[in-house]
Amino acid sequence: MALDVGVVGAGIVGLAHAWSAAERGHRVTVFDRSPKASGASIRNFGMVWPIGQPAGDAHAVAMRSRARWLQLASEGNVWVVPCGSIHLAHRDDEWAVLHEFADLAPQLGVECTLLTAEQVRMRSPAANPVNLIGGLFSPTELCVNPPAAIRSIPAFLSARYDVHFEFSTAIMDLDSGWTLAADTRRWVFDRVIICGGADFESLFPAELQRSGLKRCKLQMLKTRSQAGTWRIGPHLASGLTLRHYHNFDVCPSLDTLKRRVATETPELDRFGIHVMASQNDEGCVVLGDSHEYDTDIEPFDKSAIDELMLRELHSVIDLPDWTIEQRWHGIYAKHPGLPIFKSEPLPDVFIRTGTGGAGMTMAFGLAEQDWEHWS
Repeated sequence: MALDVGVVGAGIVGLAHAWSAAERGHRVTVFDRSPKASGASIRNFGMVWPIGQPAGDAHAVAMRSRARWLQLASEGNVWVVPCGSIHLAHRDDEWAVLHEFADLAPQLGVECTLLTAEQVRMRSPAANPVNLIGGLFSPTELCVNPPAAIRSIPAFLSARYDVHFEFSTAIMDLDSGWTLAADTRRWVFDRVIICGGADFESLFPAELQRSGLKRCKLQMLKTRSQAGTWRIGPHLASGLTLRHYHNFDVCPSLDTLKRRVATETPELDRFGIHVMASQNDEGCVVLGDSHEYDTDIEPFDKSAIDELMLRELHSVIDLPDWTIEQRWHGIYAKHPGLPIFKSEPLPDVFIRTGTGGAGMTMAFGLAEQDWEHWS
């Protein structure tokens, strides 16, 4: 039976749920308070990053999302490149972790290959050869351009599935079966999905306050377009990243790496800095990032964080042009123990938020899971 479905929020989680609903024949309306998407979904690397998800269900969801991105590229003319990724090792403890993970990968169901320093450089001219030991290549990662993708998907959904979008429309109140906008317009739905990201105040604030969700602020940078046809190749991640993604928790040497970072560079732990790089279709290299939580979050960005990120980036990657064209920050919601926070505060009213910075990687797969369960 076709349903009337309302989706609150036109970021990646909202768009994913709208797409999965529309494919199943439901009539979908998406609301967003802004004239166009402007939240965390357009403020990230553009990395679809299955390698960062723990083996098992999370990795399977990420791989399902990957397939959906490739479908979107084919059907929706969205720029998506299967570039893969390399975790670089410039320290012995980083190389030990990568070795351990590569040994465990077959039983974890993760596809990856160890590379020598020479092999790394063959795949990426951006890998800094100074002190480079080797790397771990994964073929599963994709690159997208977040602002372009998130802002073009509505046109695809509208044209292909007749999804209706109400931008510049703040939903202020809702109950089972209806939503009310700030301008007093009212819609009636069979099901409403709230995908408000880090907005914990507007709808069901008590529910979200009890949820355990945290806000996380990241700072990022982007170079101007690199000259000519120069490309970094795969996404690049430094050894610092090994302490950030929980897929590497299975590696016995990880604790040694964490202790070394905490002892040598405690400022990196203080600001949650681990450095990565991707390159969009415009040739710009996106760099980052940092992590500050809840009460540490200020509206003012810290130049010290940018300087620390650039210091670490210079030690692991080598770009022809380091001219920084843009700097920004994003704020996303993160749950301490779940890949996404799910709640049903009213019958047929569902909250979906808290993808913890992995929305681009996980949202499409999580939406498919939801709609399979609801069907």
